[in-house]
Amino acid sequence: MESHIIESSRAPRIGAYSQAVRIGDVVYTAGQPGIDPSTGEIAGDSFEAQARQAFLNLKGVLEDAGSGLERVVKVTCYIADANGFAALNTLFAEFFPVAPPARSAPIVELPRGLLFSIDAIAVATSPPRSRT
Repeated sequence: MESHIIESSRAPRIGAYSQAVRIGDVVYTAGQPGIDPSTGEIAGDSFEAQARQAFLNLKGVLEDAGSGLERVVKVTCYIADANGFAALNTLFAEFFPVAPPARSAPIVELPRGLLFSIDAIAVATSPPRSRT
């Protein structure tokens, strides 16, 4: 099966990795941090602000891969502080209002003082929009 490396200008990349890899109709994303892609800066001091931006970054990468949030089957939410779970549940209901994906949420230390990062596995329904 042919693989496509997805590079999206709608999400920041803060290391030497692919933002997503699409193999056939399955998309695997890297962790999307709560960083504003237009400034390269962390999207606020609060968990909610960073998590919201991370969800938007994930949405952009998935769309560029030919998928979308509604096609996500599994996410891993990396949380720096367990106190963020209530806000995460609220955002999860907002971004995945119907048939939410399976979720894992380990508590971890994230780089650059980030409070949240999210990666996903999704099904693609259209050709990728970015470079392969």
